[in-house]
Amino acid sequence: MDIHLSTHTATRARPGPLRHSRTWDCGAPCIAEARDAVGALLERARPAPGRRAVQDAQLVASELVTNAVKHAPGPCALRLELTPDAAALSITVVDTSPDLPRQPPPDPGRVGGHGLLLVNMLSGGLEVTPLPRGKRVTATVALRADAGG
Repeated sequence: MDIHLSTHTATRARPGPLRHSRTWDCGAPCIAEARDAVGALLERARPAPGRRAVQDAQLVASELVTNAVKHAPGPCALRLELTPDAAALSITVVDTSPDLPRQPPPDPGRVGGHGLLLVNMLSGGLEVTPLPRGKRVTATVALRADAGG
């Protein structure tokens, strides 16, 4: 008895995640460019994130790059990666300082020094990886209410 078998392989082309990377010698212009890069990348996201989510992601990128500019000698790099479902944006900054980010105790009277608190609130925390010449700091911002940060 012959049994006819047929196989069917379904392949669905999935678009890869949207990414952006940039390296600077650092300075104030790179902070604005980091915000602009987040906005430009998220304009291409589908489904498009809401305005508030875009602003939150831009603030996180701005704060991470600002810390690199203020506390690390030398160049820094920004890497953005959007999840394939556009639910979250991973924001990574690499700098040349071996010092890990430190969040000072809350002080409403202090001017400045609140950036890491904002980053932690908007992203759900930081992942810090020491490197041979510096560190990599990553925060993931949820772009939709149903996505974890």
